[in-house]
Amino acid sequence: MTIDVNVPDIGDFTDVPVVSILVSVGDVIAEEDPIVELESDKATMEVPSPAAGKVVEIKVAEGDTVSKGALLLVLEGAAPEAAIEATPDAAAPATAAPTEPAASAAPTPAPVTDAGFGKAHASPSVRAFARQLEIDLSQVNGTGRKGRILREDVTAFLKTQAAPAASGGAVSGGMGIPPIPAVDFSKFGPVEDVEMPRIKKLSGPALHRSWLNIPHVTHNEEADITDLDAYRRELDGQAKQDGYRVTLLSFMIKASVSALKAHWEVNSSIHPDGDKLIRKGFFNIGFAADTPNGLVVPVIKDADRKGIIEISKELGELSAKARDGKLKGDEMSGASFTISSLGGIGGTSFTPIVNAPEVAILGLTRSKMAPVWDGEAFVPRLMQPLSLSYDHRAIDGALAARFCATLKHLLGDVRRLML
Repeated sequence: MTIDVNVPDIGDFTDVPVVSILVSVGDVIAEEDPIVELESDKATMEVPSPAAGKVVEIKVAEGDTVSKGALLLVLEGAAPEAAIEATPDAAAPATAAPTEPAASAAPTPAPVTDAGFGKAHASPSVRAFARQLEIDLSQVNGTGRKGRILREDVTAFLKTQAAPAASGGAVSGGMGIPPIPAVDFSKFGPVEDVEMPRIKKLSGPALHRSWLNIPHVTHNEEADITDLDAYRRELDGQAKQDGYRVTLLSFMIKASVSALKAHWEVNSSIHPDGDKLIRKGFFNIGFAADTPNGLVVPVIKDADRKGIIEISKELGELSAKARDGKLKGDEMSGASFTISSLGGIGGTSFTPIVNAPEVAILGLTRSKMAPVWDGEAFVPRLMQPLSLSYDHRAIDGALAARFCATLKHLLGDVRRLML
């Protein structure tokens, strides 16, 4: 009996390129063996087989674009009740990458109209990068797997084209920005080229885009979490026995939701026409999770409807999936506000990059004991640094300060989070 294997639910992604086919006709595969690799501008997903069997027909080719429900291949095996959908394995999801189309961007340059561009073996983010630089991808040699064109290949091609003009004056990179000159470091000592993790390759262009398009400002604040942390430790003691942990991030998510309700603009996005804000009636909080391959951003959906315990359990589950490379597309999409915590590592403050089309991101570093004047004497208090980066087009300095003041007020007394 034959089994049709279709593209599963991959979130909001459509027309996703097939970058690799990992099986051949005649292969006998086991359940969960990867069969194809899909890549959007946000994530690369290995799609595993939902059943064991022999591959009798492959219905897609590398470079094809597919959406949910598209037929990938046909297996010869046990008869299912209906056509089977594979479950995507987000093998290398992107970090801090935008979860929706960019709300506002620079005018798009005139497209390259060469006939070979559409057939180039390159990801959507690399295609967009090439179009921005007005580079014909059919002329670029790919150094990636199976001749795939990487971002650095486009950059290298640009340098070769710019070299003849170097003696005549300054050479401009994309968007009028001068390129960083190449340096032969081997002249100074031993060097080695180390391939960047795929997560960083995918997230880099998105972060670069956000940094170039958004007027970033960062507001720094400190919150007294002495009493909150004492309560957290009590909850965590019980949680350990039940197999999960209660961290400060759970309380930060809960406090952020309350502060976002009080200052809705911080939870908004800029309308594509640039003249309006999109007011969101949902509170989905993304959080940066550290993995061996880089940062990814899982999302706590409907955080306003969940308590500390439920948020804590979901944080643990999503973090474990992130470390194992098992996050699905819908678990990394739809965020309205993001928190990036370096508390377990250190630091006193930093400037997180806004995760466009969101308009703000909260950065956390390690809390510390500090002497605080209570009106009569200095007393030791546990202080938590807060760094709010925001899009100045949507949020001005006064609003950012008020948001942080609200957050500080909420964190100062855990009872306020229960209101």
